[in-house]
Amino acid sequence: MDIILREDIDKLGQRGDMVKVAAGYARNFLLPRNLAVAATESNKKIVEQQRQAHLRRDAKLVTEAQDLGKIMADVSVTIHQKAGENDQLFGSVTSNDVAVALEKLGYTIDRKKVHLEEPIKTLGDFQVSVRLHKDVSIDIPVHVVKEE
Repeated sequence: MDIILREDIDKLGQRGDMVKVAAGYARNFLLPRNLAVAATESNKKIVEQQRQAHLRRDAKLVTEAQDLGKIMADVSVTIHQKAGENDQLFGSVTSNDVAVALEKLGYTIDRKKVHLEEPIKTLGDFQVSVRLHKDVSIDIPVHVVKEE
């Protein structure tokens, strides 16, 4: 069955692509969730207009994210945590802790956009990646110091 995707779907295609899928996959999954529409002439025109609007909106979001990245380029975060011997933390610093620290500095960043390979469990300096947009990410220095 030929369909036109309305959203980006992993391992299938990008928004606006016309793809061939099994009829059951289209009928039971893609069409009920409004992820795709049947490939008719009228739907092709409508989806193309929506795709153009989405591209304009996405371009605006990318430029806003790049501007925010330039502003946040010199930001560094200091987090105070209780630590024991050998600089081991009693807890760990998670992406939520980094997001809260950024919010105290005036930047509202969702914790899901803060990417840590694994929680920080020792004192020291670390680089944490913050994804502002799917195409824009920046690295922020995080200093974990002992709470007095």
